[in-house]
Amino acid sequence: MRIALFQPDIAGNVGTLLRLGACLNVGIDLIEPMGFAWSDRALARSGMDYAGHVEVRRHVDWDAFLSGVTGRIVLATTKGAVPLPEARFERGDVLLLGSEGAGVPDHVHDRADLRVRVPMRPAMRSLNVAVAGAMLVSEALRQTDGWPTDPPPHPSA
Repeated sequence: MRIALFQPDIAGNVGTLLRLGACLNVGIDLIEPMGFAWSDRALARSGMDYAGHVEVRRHVDWDAFLSGVTGRIVLATTKGAVPLPEARFERGDVLLLGSEGAGVPDHVHDRADLRVRVPMRPAMRSLNVAVAGAMLVSEALRQTDGWPTDPPPHPSA
């Protein structure tokens, strides 16, 4: 399972998702262009000390990303037809999140194998992309029994 970010705008959200990926052993795909300068220094700053513990793949554009996808593309979208509690995930899914400012263009939306929306109150527009990503990946890992295994508790605990 992987999380992919389509042309992310906000470095802090990328950092949050890098930390999530590191903690849950889920790789991250970054589809460029991004709305901020990217460098090892920016990676270290946004991902804190977690950046070195997650597999990050950068793709120069959507087509480059598509050429490496082997599983289904599951898009988180406010226009999704399947509410998150009804969505069925598979181990090889790539959970795709749109940019904070624009979401994804129609051709990306149309390419998704599954479109999922997080149910919200009618008056609310959308969740933060990192929050939505955490919700999707947690449900996907639950369904596929993909959570990292906790070590047994220390005997003195």
